[in-house]
Amino acid sequence: MTLAEAAARADELAGEGKEQELAELRRQWDDELEAAARSADYRERAVAFRAIAQFRYRQKAELLARGLDDDSPACRGSAVLAFESLSRDHPGVINSVRPALHELASHDGNEAVRRLAIVALRNGSPQQDTIRILSALAEDDEQSRELRDAAAKVAQALRRKGKS
Repeated sequence: MTLAEAAARADELAGEGKEQELAELRRQWDDELEAAARSADYRERAVAFRAIAQFRYRQKAELLARGLDDDSPACRGSAVLAFESLSRDHPGVINSVRPALHELASHDGNEAVRRLAIVALRNGSPQQDTIRILSALAEDDEQSRELRDAAAKVAQALRRKGKS
């Protein structure tokens, strides 16, 4: 079984609420996951960052945060997706990497990574600095339409969240 297959199985177990089996699978794959996240091969790192979310490994947020600074857009994107997934019910996960997500949303060289960072910010707390950054991106004519639309939608969602 590969790490990707084990992660897919972990995702199934989590979806079925089988916490004991998930914990056992985590124990079995912990070393391989750590090694893959530090691999010289960007493809292995990208799989590891996705796997962290599939294993529901919130304890590995610090390792996952390394992926936000990775040279590879695929790794940065995988790390952002993992943060987005882990933060759906836990905004603190996004809040812990908010400055890095602000930087990715505003300045990453890969537009897909920028849009993913914007979408991930939706799961965090409705902080004014995030809303300001997203609003500025939404109004910037030099940005692509897709990026502006994503920024506007997330800024609006955060404003609503802040009022409730």
